Amino acid sequence: MTSAETESQQESPESRYRRIMLKISGEALMGNQGFGLHPPTVQRVAAEVKSVHDLGVEVCMVIGGGNIFRGLQGSAQGMERTTADYMGMLATVMNALAMQSALELLGVYTRVISAIPMDQVCEPYIRRRAVRHLEKGRVCVFAAGTGNPYFTTDTAATLRASEMGCDVIFKATKVDGVYDCDPEKHANARRFDRISYDMVLAKQLGVMDATAIAHAQGNNLPIVVFSLDEPGGFRGVVLGKGTYTEVCSSRNLDGETLQEGR
Repeated sequence: MTSAETESQQESPESRYRRIMLKISGEALMGNQGFGLHPPTVQRVAAEVKSVHDLGVEVCMVIGGGNIFRGLQGSAQGMERTTADYMGMLATVMNALAMQSALELLGVYTRVISAIPMDQVCEPYIRRRAVRHLEKGRVCVFAAGTGNPYFTTDTAATLRASEMGCDVIFKATKVDGVYDCDPEKHANARRFDRISYDMVLAKQLGVMDATAIAHAQGNNLPIVVFSLDEPGGFRGVVLGKGTYTEVCSSRNLDGETLQEGR
């Protein structure tokens, strides 16, 4: 093990978490473009990840593929759904490789781990090996979803977070939390500070798909929804600062009244 990897294992006393999952959409990597990858945006996101990794936090990631191809859209246009979903999985591999390149340019050791074996470009998913990578201070980027059609990358993120023993899932979005309605369309939208899985499902708030929320709930895995657009925002949220919404079990709210925004 190199000295850089050893140093990354030293957990900062400020960090709230030991191991985390970051879920971002493919669209987050295309900047102001309508399609594909925007290298400066990929580099900016990589710098945000490095800032958290430098705290000694073990980081794994799942990136969507919607900036290149989205299976549901292909299916809606007449493509066979299974084929469309596999094409979407391949798009996530491209995004994961781009993120790996950006992170390693910053000196962060990174592994791309695919649910669909493609040994010439990345590692196949083996849980114990992936855990070992995290223990050595490497960022693991999980690609190709769950390896199965009909499942979203949100579901893949909750599954991998559970398998890796993550403390929390960070879901990066365009807004700084969960609102009772779309804040981009409604000026009076109210943000929740904390909210239960049950309320997210009942109100259909669209934090993640229902399968992902149910899996997180079943494993008591909190989800922190925040905006990745603010420089330093990811590090701040990991340290418990800034603006975000925590989705957790109602029993973990300790009888408090849910904050309906401000």
